[in-house]
Amino acid sequence: MNSVELFSGCGGLALGLARAGFEHSLLVERNPHAIATLRYNRERGIEHVADWNVVGDDVSRIDWTAYAGTARLVAGGPPCQPFSIGGKHRGHDDARDMWPEAVRAVREVQPHAFIFENVSGLARPAFAEYLRWITASLRRPTVERRIGETHAKHLLRLERERTTYDVIVVPVNASDFGAAQKRKRVIIAGISRDLGIELTPPATTHSAARLAWDQNVTGEYWRRHRITGRHGAGTAAFAELAPATLPWVTVRDALRGLGKPNGRANHVLQEGAKAYTGHTGSSLDEPAKALKAGDHGVPGGENMMVRDDGTVRYFTVREAARLQGLPDDYRFDGTWSENMRQLGNAVPTQLSEALGRWMMRLLREDGGQVEDAA
Repeated sequence: MNSVELFSGCGGLALGLARAGFEHSLLVERNPHAIATLRYNRERGIEHVADWNVVGDDVSRIDWTAYAGTARLVAGGPPCQPFSIGGKHRGHDDARDMWPEAVRAVREVQPHAFIFENVSGLARPAFAEYLRWITASLRRPTVERRIGETHAKHLLRLERERTTYDVIVVPVNASDFGAAQKRKRVIIAGISRDLGIELTPPATTHSAARLAWDQNVTGEYWRRHRITGRHGAGTAAFAELAPATLPWVTVRDALRGLGKPNGRANHVLQEGAKAYTGHTGSSLDEPAKALKAGDHGVPGGENMMVRDDGTVRYFTVREAARLQGLPDDYRFDGTWSENMRQLGNAVPTQLSEALGRWMMRLLREDGGQVEDAA
């Protein structure tokens, strides 16, 4: 099933969707470092990446109509800085707001479905009206905003028109879908109403409750990592039965078998990590705190692990890539800071693969018409 993607970054969303069965006809990204990463891994023949058509350009210059009738999914992660807790909070007044371009892609491609990912800050009360405009525009993408028309007036006009896509806004935590990272995001997804498919949220697969069970009741987690003296202490504080989900994936799980930084394959130690109030690093036995990007490199005190002896150090690029679900042969060139910025902006592939499989299952509910059309 073909797809196109805008704001591809270093490929986290695209790789997960590819693992779920989507074939990318086009990936668009304008950041030169991210473009270099995408092309470098494509040229190296990395699984699912070798056939990617990577275009380094501004999305505003892309003619999406070339993919109408062939691309069945539009996906992407519109730049999140306007809505980020750490950003300037200017929303649609920020020049970096690319939601209008995401809407245009849907309008011109006319896909069966779309999946967009953004920071959880987009769902903050301060942006409620703009989120309402985004969802209204995606429900009726052919109702374009007129020159000089305000968002408020366009919204009123949008909500009077016929709906062509069913749209849902789903807050997610990537750790609930198997990522070794507590990364809270908002997913905005839609399906064409013509398909007659009920759009229901994706089911989570992992939980903190099951991790706690494995650590504190059965001790299976500690045995798996050959750690003694920390086995489970019984069921008194827990339910009688183990949760049916899989356990959250921890930092220790994700980095298992990688070994200490050795200076090769992006596994290079970066000196200078220091913990301070509010920036204390990630425990090895929980999913990591969300990787951060920052406007000018990695924010101080972030992207660190707390080792068993209580000391901290920065994650290597290879370790951060594992937290994002990228394979060990997926490589990055350039400085540690720039590579970590790409990873801090990426969608965990565990989350994107889960979303891809969710959407694939929904689309197949139409009795095969989607696949036949593709």
